Amino acid sequence: MTSSPHHTLASEHQHVASLVELMKQEQQLLVALDADGLAELTPKKNALLAELAALSRQRHAALSAAGCPGSEAGMEPWLAVAGNAELRGQWEALLQASRDAKELNRVNGMLINKQLAHNQGVLNALRTPTGGAAAGMYGASGQTLGAGPSKRYVVG
Repeated sequence: MTSSPHHTLASEHQHVASLVELMKQEQQLLVALDADGLAELTPKKNALLAELAALSRQRHAALSAAGCPGSEAGMEPWLAVAGNAELRGQWEALLQASRDAKELNRVNGMLINKQLAHNQGVLNALRTPTGGAAAGMYGASGQTLGAGPSKRYVVG
């Protein structure tokens, strides 16, 4: 376990900076509609997020051990007592990088939602009848559904 909350700050900042870079790549892939590129990027992003969460848990545990709240809110009281200008600068840099990541996540989410809405519109267009009750609609087999009389005959 980390003995002091500041031991993870540099590593956390490095991980968040790497995450920001991955999210910028993700944004480019989303704009380019590159599903294969996104599929390759996602596991890297997930691994980075898992490592970042582990570092954050270590810092929270160290904050608790130092008698401060074991959360982000615990950094301010800890810095007020044990910190110095350099540590405060590291913390502020981490917070800024986190804000950058949050904004990229918001924009990427909007891009994803825009593409989902477009895809839903295309699917709806394929399902919407153009000339009659079910003309042009496709069933589960991929065949168009007929609205007229059945073409099945019963022999018997």
